[in-house]
Formats: sequence, structure tokens, C-alpha cells
Amino acid sequence: MAQTDAGDYDIRFQSSGVMWLAWKPGVRIEAHNARAAVDAVNNIADGRRYPLLVTMADAGHLSHAAREVFLEPCAASRIALLGNNPVDRMLAQYQLAVQEPPCPTRFFVSEDEAIAWLQDADEAEPARTPP
Repeated sequence: MAQTDAGDYDIRFQSSGVMWLAWKPGVRIEAHNARAAVDAVNNIADGRRYPLLVTMADAGHLSHAAREVFLEPCAASRIALLGNNPVDRMLAQYQLAVQEPPCPTRFFVSEDEAIAWLQDADEAEPARTPP
């Protein structure tokens, strides 16, 4: 399936049917590259909705303007945010606590748990509830 590398992030499909967006370590996520990533996800999805795994491990910065972009509905049916340190968790939990995400969204430190949650579309849970 389609794959893209835009410098600040990579997007591809995993064999499990999950779309994967990986922000590169140290990247500053601002409105312009957030918009580019959302547009790329939508273009690759081609009108369909997919569970989306977002690897944000070690992102350098997430601006308020970028957070606003991520509030817009996109091709993601569910979003699992995957991080690996307390800063990643803090960024994700802050975003989930202050603004309603466009679809069910959770933070994980385990890729296997994130993918399992993404594939369990029958699980009923409020979108704002962090684990």
C-alpha cells in the first residue's frame, strides 16, 4: 500500500490494516507540518477510515497551533498515541484533557497494546479517557 516520507514524519500501512504515522525524534510539530501530516493521512486513506497509530516518541515540541490541527476530523477511526517517556505521556494527556479529540484516542507505551486497542473497534470508551 501507499507510503510516504515527508522529512518530519513517515506514513505507511502495517500488515494489520493499521495506518502508522511516525514523527521523527526531536521534530518540532508546528501547524504547517501537522497540517501536512493530516493531509497525507487523508490522501493515503483515499476516502476510507482506518485506525491510526501515531508514534510521537521523543518529539521535540507540540505547538498550540498544531494541537488545533489535530482536533479536526480526518481519516482516522481511532487514534493510538505511542510514546516512550514522561514528556510524551504529558503531551498526550494534556491534549486529551483540554480538548475533545475527533475520534476515540488513547496514549500507550506498548506498540502491541496500542495495536490491539486499535483493532478492537467494538470497545466502547469515551474518547477523552487516558489509560
